Amino acid sequence: MSRVSLIRRRSAPSAEQWGYDVYDLRLPADGVIQFAKLRRQHDRTPPITQADVDGLRRFIRPGDMALDIGARCGDAAVAMALAAGADGLVVALEPNPYVFSVLRRNASLNPGRVRIAPFCFAPAETDGAFVFQYGDPSCCPGGSPARRRWNPLRRKYPLTVLGRNLLEFIRNDCAAWVSKLSFIKVDAAGADQAILKSILPILRETRPVIRVEVFRRLSTSDRHALFDLLIGNGYALFRYEGATAPQGREIDRRRMTAEKHIDILALPRQQPAVRAA
Repeated sequence: MSRVSLIRRRSAPSAEQWGYDVYDLRLPADGVIQFAKLRRQHDRTPPITQADVDGLRRFIRPGDMALDIGARCGDAAVAMALAAGADGLVVALEPNPYVFSVLRRNASLNPGRVRIAPFCFAPAETDGAFVFQYGDPSCCPGGSPARRRWNPLRRKYPLTVLGRNLLEFIRNDCAAWVSKLSFIKVDAAGADQAILKSILPILRETRPVIRVEVFRRLSTSDRHALFDLLIGNGYALFRYEGATAPQGREIDRRRMTAEKHIDILALPRQQPAVRAA
């Protein structure tokens, strides 16, 4: 009789079972900063580098406000906050309550050097509770079930998140800072165009630089809608090439479908393309 080996299959830990560790990151110019990183084997959150901070300083001045939509654990928010300095403000939005706990911890670190205001909600047309479907039970980006093309792992982990009208939130909760808004980062798993459209009055008033994701599963029509929205509101679009030299080749409508996934740097036409570092 042959021996049958029984292998115990362990289910993946749920989101609330992950913790985080706080690390010291040594940056050549900004010195030692603390950063809380999710304790997760496959977490690919990139470390914050001096190049990240210096690249953002081309667009964010000390005392400015920046907005991070889809902040996750806060790696971009911390870099943005270092660029804005202690007199500036980064408003960081993350709807996943478990990932938000790490973002909130990062917002509390490095006092006197950065100012991050974390909020646990997703931009929505109306305030309320919504069910997002996540690709894994921890920190994989999630989205509304209405976006059926989204679900890269072909699995569904529903999570109830809070939603708020983003325009009303900025007008009411950030009123004292709106005039100082200089930079917006949007990484919302395909909902980016709808989010930017919802805050068009703010974009037209303050003319911030925008870094936005072209999600890999967006349809051609969705990609063109994002392009038309930004171009139609006075922005020039460039391929985002990374912190060291963020402004790459200019993107026309055809280039929106030439690559599966790209990040775009949208620069207001009436302002200099890149500020001196």
